[in-house]
Amino acid sequence: MTKAQPANPKEQALRESNTLNTHPVSDALFRNNEFFDSRDLVQVKYEMLRKVNLEGEPVAPTAASFGFSRPSFYKTLADFTREGITGLLPRKRGPRDGHKLTTEILAFIQELCAVDPALGIPALLTAVENRFGLRVHRRSLERALKRHEKKTLQLTRGTP
Repeated sequence: MTKAQPANPKEQALRESNTLNTHPVSDALFRNNEFFDSRDLVQVKYEMLRKVNLEGEPVAPTAASFGFSRPSFYKTLADFTREGITGLLPRKRGPRDGHKLTTEILAFIQELCAVDPALGIPALLTAVENRFGLRVHRRSLERALKRHEKKTLQLTRGTP
């Protein structure tokens, strides 16, 4: 049995930083020049923007030659315009936190728990739905309560 070949160090670094490009790049710039690395997602996005903005190339065919769609090009452009080079870094998709559980709803849940500490998650979910007309996932509520416990614990530890 043979050992697996170690990955290219640059490719490994790109993979670990979540910036490894998996889109096929057919642009001549990346075929004819060692400096340009089609595996580097940030470099690919930057060169795609540069080609359209500085060389005046049309968006759709340029985006396609860099492995992206036209809407992806415009999202990349907006991210770059807003944040600069860091806007080209990939980010997690979806909501960043429990956006349904507002401070008002969390205060309501805390009141319920203060009155009856034995209330379980299903009862709390039902109470939230009845009061606010909002369905919250069980895990969202569990995570919010856990975050609240951590904050409360930090506050009590921090006081002399």
